[in-house]
Amino acid sequence: MNTNSSSFVAQGEARRTAGAWPFIAGCALLGTIGVFLHEANADPLTATWFRCAFGLLGMSAWVIARRQTRALLLTRANGPWVLAASMLMVLSWALFFGAVERISAGVAIVLFHVQPMWVLLFASLWLKEAIGGQRVAAVSLAMCGLVLATGIIEHAAGGALQPEYWLGVAACLAGSLCMACVTIIAKRLRDMPAGILAWWQCAVGTMLLWVWPMQHGWPAWGMSWAWLAGLGLIHTGLAYTLMYIGMARLDTARIAVFQFVYPAVAIVIDWLVFDERLSGLQMAGIALMSVAIWFAERGRHG
Repeated sequence: MNTNSSSFVAQGEARRTAGAWPFIAGCALLGTIGVFLHEANADPLTATWFRCAFGLLGMSAWVIARRQTRALLLTRANGPWVLAASMLMVLSWALFFGAVERISAGVAIVLFHVQPMWVLLFASLWLKEAIGGQRVAAVSLAMCGLVLATGIIEHAAGGALQPEYWLGVAACLAGSLCMACVTIIAKRLRDMPAGILAWWQCAVGTMLLWVWPMQHGWPAWGMSWAWLAGLGLIHTGLAYTLMYIGMARLDTARIAVFQFVYPAVAIVIDWLVFDERLSGLQMAGIALMSVAIWFAERGRHG
């Protein structure tokens, strides 16, 4: 009996370990997105269209490989929710790309990671889930961290409140709200196989935004197209596939911790490639946000 129990525990741990590496790899790939955006030198909506179009190719390969094409069919029950979530996600991508034009990719990604806090609040307001004292404390701590992470204290002290910078911050917060709404909607679509919602997000974005590059001009053929294709094939198709593989083998608490590989890699890339260094207060703010989200997830699943 003890031998069987030990074997079961060992198998479970091996499965979780096998899931951790793909998920971490997917998050690390997402952390390099700032380099691709910078090298592509395209406007936010053009970059969003390329991410959707080439992401659609990648996610289609995933769906076909898993023989889940029938799951792409929408019903009256899930159709409106899938389309709403898809439009919100496309909007969040466009807001993120717009923000990166004004602030560094590392800071933008950090600000987007306040999204779990919005999810807690929306779950309380819309799903009537009890927040509890621990989650209230986590939300308050995350908000303090957010203020520090934006750099508002240093900018205010130096009298350098640039309007463009704060437009970028506002775009990040608006985008994180969109992503939080997508997460809440995804709770209603939990029976949908992994990857199907992402396929629809890419499909809707491709259909909605193709007019923009048609009217405003396509990027010059060459390396710009290669970098833009990478946004879809690498940062959507490949990264999402790796993360879905990992999610199937990980519990939610570990996912919540591992997802911080994404902003961590982005900050390192900003430092190594663009020489964008965060101040001590900004790093403290990121640490506070990380602790708050871990604290909230621990209370949620502990």
